[in-house]
Amino acid sequence: MATLHHEGRLRALEEVEKEIAMILQCAGNIVLELSKDKHNASLLDRQLLQFQSSVNRVESELSAQIRYLTQVATGQPHEGSTYSARKDCQMALNRAEYAKVKLGELGRTCEVMLEQQQS
Repeated sequence: MATLHHEGRLRALEEVEKEIAMILQCAGNIVLELSKDKHNASLLDRQLLQFQSSVNRVESELSAQIRYLTQVATGQPHEGSTYSARKDCQMALNRAEYAKVKLGELGRTCEVMLEQQQS
């Protein structure tokens, strides 16, 4: 039973990885379209909506994973030293937070570029 639970969590993280790839692809498409002399506003809007939707899904799933890891790390009975596990968890949380911040910055950059093009 626990194996199924872990496999489900791993599948969810694989989906997050795919969403991040989609985010990068959308960002690349947006930058490419903005670099053209005449850009397609409807394409930019669709790509921006896809970008924002993917960022929201990644943020939601990463937050759920972080909450789960926090509960597991603090709710387990003592079975010897947990320093290594806690350190690994903290590093994973730090990486997830960093990814969240960077994706937010990328989103804001794309929005600014769109606003500049529309002005």
